[in-house]
Amino acid sequence: MPNQVCTGAALQCSFGTAPSTFAASGVEVDATAAAGVVTDVAASNVPPFAMCTSLANPQVASATSAAGTLTPQPCVPVLQSWSPGSSKVTIGNVAALDDSSQCSCSWGGVVTVSSAGQTSVTVT
Repeated sequence: MPNQVCTGAALQCSFGTAPSTFAASGVEVDATAAAGVVTDVAASNVPPFAMCTSLANPQVASATSAAGTLTPQPCVPVLQSWSPGSSKVTIGNVAALDDSSQCSCSWGGVVTVSSAGQTSVTVT
């Protein structure tokens, strides 16, 4: 069973150079805030993944063109809603975020959960 994603969860972007630490805005679960799939995609929830290596990112494309070689630039995630989320558990009328969910960045990256931030609350 998937685990509920909470504040402190470890995230990774396929174009990021370092992991990020999730900050949920939902209700408390196991002494940490839990997340919903639609509500927790802002910069306050998902901090940057250090540097971005996606050529779809205009800053990376420009720097790479100028340098003639891939030149990562500071990551500024532009995220879509998490999917699929829990089919049975909701938080604030939206599906709860579980550690099998992922979301896409407008620059082509896929953000995944590498650690849910807790292990005692499971969702289906």
